[in-house]
Amino acid sequence: MQPLNVVVASRDSRAASQLAASLHQHFGSVTVARSLDEVRNAIPKHRAQLAIVDLDLASLEDVERLTHDFNHTSIVCTHRIPDEEMWALALAAGAIDCCQNADVGGIVQAASRNIQLARSTAA
Repeated sequence: MQPLNVVVASRDSRAASQLAASLHQHFGSVTVARSLDEVRNAIPKHRAQLAIVDLDLASLEDVERLTHDFNHTSIVCTHRIPDEEMWALALAAGAIDCCQNADVGGIVQAASRNIQLARSTAA
């Protein structure tokens, strides 16, 4: 299994850097983006299979556009305090999950489930 390339998008540079550092042990490369434009440039540049997008940076409409424009890239939304409604809306926008910002385990699990499902469907 090839390691995944990941883009972490957040306005909070400290939180994004901490999350990226934690994710380095789980994924091939991790790039930090601090704006929606940076996310749009980083996904194709780094051939990211996963983007972790903070909902304080991007709206659900932005998430929907990202999933449409980069259909090869799975999106995990994050938020400081996600609730069930936010989770449902994120999934409706095309995200594979919505996790708390610092929930590295949840983010890794969401990515792993999605990649395994995609590979079993492709086989």
